[in-house]
Amino acid sequence: MILSAAFAALAQIFTPPFRRVFWKTLGLTLLLLVLVFATAETALAHFLVLPYHWLATSLTLLAGLALLVGFAFAITPVSFLVAGFFFDELAGIVEADIDPQRPGRTAPLGEQIRVAIVFALLALALNIVALGLLLVPGVNALIFLIVNAYLLGRGYFELAALRYRSVEDVGRVRRAHEFQIFLAGMFIAALAAVPIANLLTPLFGAALMVRVHDKIARQPLKV
Repeated sequence: MILSAAFAALAQIFTPPFRRVFWKTLGLTLLLLVLVFATAETALAHFLVLPYHWLATSLTLLAGLALLVGFAFAITPVSFLVAGFFFDELAGIVEADIDPQRPGRTAPLGEQIRVAIVFALLALALNIVALGLLLVPGVNALIFLIVNAYLLGRGYFELAALRYRSVEDVGRVRRAHEFQIFLAGMFIAALAAVPIANLLTPLFGAALMVRVHDKIARQPLKV
């Protein structure tokens, strides 16, 4: 189920309707990443005042490397934030392709904010743990993939499910199908880990998780 949905989602992100949305997601993603990078760099330049030029240069280089690492970790929350802006448009395209007779609806703003806040807190907590394991050889890449698979799987699934369900029902369905959602999240996290290609993450995540939710919705709910 997950593999076929992933292939279908990958094929769809290159169709004309998705390409039109892509330019908007690309612009917003780049803008947010540049803002994050510029803010961090400005803060470092302001607070990193040292009496020795060589020490300041060395620490600036180290800080630059740290920012690049942070840049990689910023992809997950930034991708999800961008997806939130364009998710309804993307989901509508996917739903029309799957079953035009079962369109979703735009979730109430309060429910969207609640999902976004929970995602942000989870992303912060889990990425702090992942950063702590960054220097552990053989574990860091795996932890990065697992953390982002969980976060992206959960986040995109909840956005897709909110078009059909209440927040409470979304949580119930997500917990009942947690492993399937995590596996789908692995595909999204793998794409998010590839430079340049990760700019397609909002499109792929939406296309995949709308399909995953549709397939889950047609199954009897596990209890």
